[in-house]
Amino acid sequence: MKNVPIPSREEDFTADPAELFFDLSFVFAFSRLVFHLVHHPTLEGFGEFVLLFTLIWMAWSNFTWSANAVAGNSRFVRAIFLLATAISLPMGASLEAPFGEGSIVFAVTVSAILAMPILMGATLLTDDKDVQSSNTRYLLFTLAGIVLVLAGGFIDGAWQTGFWIAAVAWLVFSTFDAGGGDWLVRPGHFAERHGLIVIIALGEVIVAIGAPAVETLSEGGGFDGKLVAAMAASGLLVGMLWWSYFDRPLPALEHRHGQLTEANERSRFARDVYTYNHFFIVGSILVMAAALEEIMLHPSDPLPDAFRWMLFIGISGYLLGVVMSIVRAYTNLAVERLVAVAALAVLIALTASLDGIWVLIAVDALLLAILAIEHYRVEVANRLVPVSAKPS
Repeated sequence: MKNVPIPSREEDFTADPAELFFDLSFVFAFSRLVFHLVHHPTLEGFGEFVLLFTLIWMAWSNFTWSANAVAGNSRFVRAIFLLATAISLPMGASLEAPFGEGSIVFAVTVSAILAMPILMGATLLTDDKDVQSSNTRYLLFTLAGIVLVLAGGFIDGAWQTGFWIAAVAWLVFSTFDAGGGDWLVRPGHFAERHGLIVIIALGEVIVAIGAPAVETLSEGGGFDGKLVAAMAASGLLVGMLWWSYFDRPLPALEHRHGQLTEANERSRFARDVYTYNHFFIVGSILVMAAALEEIMLHPSDPLPDAFRWMLFIGISGYLLGVVMSIVRAYTNLAVERLVAVAALAVLIALTASLDGIWVLIAVDALLLAILAIEHYRVEVANRLVPVSAKPS
């Protein structure tokens, strides 16, 4: 198509502002998912969260893959991103009642966002027959999944949940099948896009921390010492998680991805590290946000069991997502992070009677110690090994 450039396989590029704008629209959807967890702190509520987040993640991921293959700075591609941004707003709003009044709107909007990038790829991609064949096959798989999503939106009860579970299973299988295909994959762009969505999710944690304090002030309450301490401890936790991802692992993953020369190797790496493992990283951040919001609301009360284990799932899922990515890239096991997960499980089990603020402070102390030990092992005790070649 005229004026839609297809960069060569070797040419990388940064994310276009239209892609960043599209990401920002997911802030609203993420906030609704956290709201769902806060108000449905049950196994059923958590299962619904996983189901909804998976559908949203697959939609976002499809756009990331297509934008990776097609340069996003043409007006036509930008227009597609802006249209998807507009569609994502009712998608986010429908998450207020995704299994009730909002089900049809959610099904239609998430289906549109699932389909748009694949259709974009079908019309704009290079004339390379292998790439086109891979995209066409994935398009057919995705359309079958969309039929299941739409069908679920127009029925109620257990059948709706069943159709959406089937849709998720089918869409995930389609990504597994697509891993054997030939794709245009640019490592720098993939790393940047997934780093940005991690930032978006961490931003939702900041909102979850601050919103309860604003609500307290608006109702005539003041900042008591425990609330201020809880906000500071939460900010420290978020900062440590940011550091544990952006300081060493993300650059190392991009470096390793760039070393791969075969198209199939690059596409499988992108699928495993970014589409799969970052699903756990980003989703876990949102689970953690729900737990932190509960602590901000009641810092002087014992943290309910459901939210204590959400805090564990959120932090451990985040750490394990990074661990799995490092293993996939370097076959190098980040032992300290596995120890952190085990120690965190013990800590959460033993703090049932503690106020939320003290649970949070204990978690901060544990993570700070683990990151310090990891830093010593990687950068002090092993100075002769380059950081890019020997990540955490």
